[in-house]
Amino acid sequence: MPGSRFAFHDLHPDTGSFLDDVIAGLARPRKAIPPKYFYDRRGSELFEAICETPEYYVTRTELALMRNRAGEMARRLGPRCLVIEHGCGSGRKTRLLLEALDPAGYVAIDIAREQLMTTADWIAREFPSLPVSAVCADYSRPLEFPGFAGLRARRRIVYFPGSTIGNLTPVEAAGFLGNVRQLVGRGGGMLVGVDLRKAPARLNAAYNDSRGVTAAFNLNLLARINRELGADFDLAAFRHQAFYNEPQGRVEMHLLSLRDQRVSIGGQVVRLRAGETIHTENSFKYSVQEFQALARGAGLDPVACWTDAEQLFSVHCLQVAQ
Repeated sequence: MPGSRFAFHDLHPDTGSFLDDVIAGLARPRKAIPPKYFYDRRGSELFEAICETPEYYVTRTELALMRNRAGEMARRLGPRCLVIEHGCGSGRKTRLLLEALDPAGYVAIDIAREQLMTTADWIAREFPSLPVSAVCADYSRPLEFPGFAGLRARRRIVYFPGSTIGNLTPVEAAGFLGNVRQLVGRGGGMLVGVDLRKAPARLNAAYNDSRGVTAAFNLNLLARINRELGADFDLAAFRHQAFYNEPQGRVEMHLLSLRDQRVSIGGQVVRLRAGETIHTENSFKYSVQEFQALARGAGLDPVACWTDAEQLFSVHCLQVAQ
């Protein structure tokens, strides 16, 4: 992109799929909308605010791990890596990793174009000698994209912080890890954040903060659908609901319909009963051993794991199995 401090590659993720995914999800017996659609500009701002709430331990715990252990992580990854980040977020944790590494380049991938451009620009400013690329794409699907040519990288590393992998079911997570294995290739690796199993009370508080920020984040999904897809959701007719489903090992987020209602979207009418929910997100929690078994099944060998003193969160270093 002319005049930019970084290379921009727009793979034109299918904008039509937003409408298709919403209509298909609302037609299910148990209504659901994929969580990747949370992150318009307002959704991204609200998520950053969630990370600052007292109850949400995830971000501050992972940041502390990165501050204290990034040097060890960098030694495991080795110099001259091409760092590929799936879902770039604000870039705070990425900066700590890049400062510890001697990377060959950095590639940020995100479906949220504005967040992607903001983070890539900030990283390029912070590391003016580092080749930086921004790729607008849906990283949940297999990727082949430009941006590697001319970079003399020793190996490719995918960085996937923030416990985002917990938003996928274990089957989906295994498929995603398989896609990562294909992307990084022989000798490649991955650094991934994984939230750990813990007391239900701690989890329930984290997803029901007292300030109502998570509730606003959840409801913003309906506001985005109204604005971008021409739907007529009445946000006042829904309530945020989040709870830990212990048998499934996951926190579930829902939007609870407070009354019988009809919603128009894409030329179709969706009916919701009072008490019916739209399932908007899962956040699976793993033990270290559970996640390592999942990674092995996808062809990635665990080589190191870092956790905090309270055993709240973990960062795993994986490499492509030989």
